[in-house]
Amino acid sequence: MAEVTRISVARTLDRCTVLGPGARAVLWVQGCPLRCRGCVAAETLPFEGGTDRTVPELADWLCGLPSVEGVTLSGGEPFSQAAGLAALLDAVRARRPDFSAMAYSGLTYEVLRRGGADRRALLRRLDLLVDGPYVAALHGSLRWRGSSNQRLVALTDRYPELRSQPDTSAGIEVSVEPGGALSWAGVPPTRGFRAGLEAHLAERGFVLHTKARRDT
Repeated sequence: MAEVTRISVARTLDRCTVLGPGARAVLWVQGCPLRCRGCVAAETLPFEGGTDRTVPELADWLCGLPSVEGVTLSGGEPFSQAAGLAALLDAVRARRPDFSAMAYSGLTYEVLRRGGADRRALLRRLDLLVDGPYVAALHGSLRWRGSSNQRLVALTDRYPELRSQPDTSAGIEVSVEPGGALSWAGVPPTRGFRAGLEAHLAERGFVLHTKARRDT
């Protein structure tokens, strides 16, 4: 695995309960080679515009969040920065061995398994993977997934209870930032959610925060 010490980050969130099991930190990377129509995080697609963060800096952030059990990697396309994210998980688990990891990818598990060494290294460090591109025509109110072609793939036995839990939307979480801007996290249960939310908020004088940012 190539040694990478920096990651281009679009956004971070200290605590979230709608993007994976339990309470988790979330790291959205900047840049995605795919262009899924209807992507709810279009601002993370360009490879330009992220904040350059070091692996030690991000590891310190995650290890300093005692109320979360793991991290969810989203984007953007996490597997476009697989080496850096694998190094990050190694650095965190050297200090917090039980820290769990979940990732989203627009690529399927089978494609990732046949990919380069960096992608396979990141896969080996994950407990859960949500795979496949978002397909608007297949949108569903599903647990942690936007469309029915996407799968929740268990890569370890960390969360066996998920098999018996309902496959229904976990909803979204909205937070108010200093200055009055709003941000949200989660997988919308309905199509067109973001456009509708932005229009609804604009009518009331609120701005939805979509730019790359640092929450830590």
